[in-house]
Amino acid sequence: MKRNPSFDPPEYVNWQPDTAIQAAYTERLRVDPVRGAIVDALSRDALLAMYAGMLRFRLHDYALKRWVRQGVISKAWLGTGEEAVTIGNVHALDRAHDVVAPMIRNAGACHEMGMSLESMLLGYLGTANAPNGGFDLHIGEPAHNVIPPVSPVGEMVPVVTGIAMSFKRRKEPRVAMTWIGDGAAKNGIIHEGVNLAAVLEVPAIFVIQNNQVALGTRLDQHQAGDFRAWGPMYGMPLFEADGNNVLDVYAATRIAADNARTGGGPSFLLVHTFRMGGHATHDEAEARRTFPAELFDFWGRRDPIGMYEEYLIVNAGVPRDVLEQIESDVIAEIDAAAERALESRARNLPEGPMAELPGVSAGVRQPGLVARGIIAP
Repeated sequence: MKRNPSFDPPEYVNWQPDTAIQAAYTERLRVDPVRGAIVDALSRDALLAMYAGMLRFRLHDYALKRWVRQGVISKAWLGTGEEAVTIGNVHALDRAHDVVAPMIRNAGACHEMGMSLESMLLGYLGTANAPNGGFDLHIGEPAHNVIPPVSPVGEMVPVVTGIAMSFKRRKEPRVAMTWIGDGAAKNGIIHEGVNLAAVLEVPAIFVIQNNQVALGTRLDQHQAGDFRAWGPMYGMPLFEADGNNVLDVYAATRIAADNARTGGGPSFLLVHTFRMGGHATHDEAEARRTFPAELFDFWGRRDPIGMYEEYLIVNAGVPRDVLEQIESDVIAEIDAAAERALESRARNLPEGPMAELPGVSAGVRQPGLVARGIIAP
């Protein structure tokens, strides 16, 4: 993909594939014959759909970053460098029936489950016609099987456990999935929810997304044990995947989903990746102080989109111009969604303090949540 020094981490700007890293990327898919067979069975369309999804994720984030620079919004929570986790997870599900509860850094799950990019951007703008009606920016749309998360990290684990329990009781071959960051793993409610899921053997997947940092606290400062111990500790299978290899994540998720769908109960999926920015756009400089430059260089050479591009060209025989056309299409999709969202903002401010802003006419606003009967006055 084209790189832009205004939005890309510096390690990505002049990114080139590393021969040894690419060889390890491909070899990772051959270590486990079961995962290898899953990857080999992917159609060309499925491979390219994952590529488009990863681009959509990153370029959606860059649209938010542009808005921060322009003063449209104050800050944004980005998933740059972690796209392979969410996209690989979601594409391995039955997106017409399975349910996901993404946290804010898994925004790619929203558009890959069917939510429109415009509605996602409206969530950041806080409009009355956003999926959240102007409340909070943690969004979802149950019609697309995306459960809106609550802000405190980890709180969706018991929610997903309950949803998965309903699938089991109704004998529906469906799976529920959510993500747990390495920092969120210290939240007690996670352990209550996971334990209940294991005891009741519900069809759930809990993705432990180890991105090496909790807000501004390094993993070695907040984690003493090994996440691999969680599987035997809770009596659940634990699958591990390279979080920057979308195909490895896809294959591992497929195994976990098939296990859950056929009565095997819940699983952990442990993925290792790295957040290439700050906790949000306001503290990117702090992130650079938190970690040594060598760590950014290590993960920068493992850009999940760059590595997947090279795999598609070399191993799947996809012409570069096909990938360039996909990128052009996604850029146009993002730009159009951002333009529509900005145009919509002036007409759809929610009721409340924003309605009193100078220059905002009450006559051009949609009725707020109270008037529409969504919440009590």
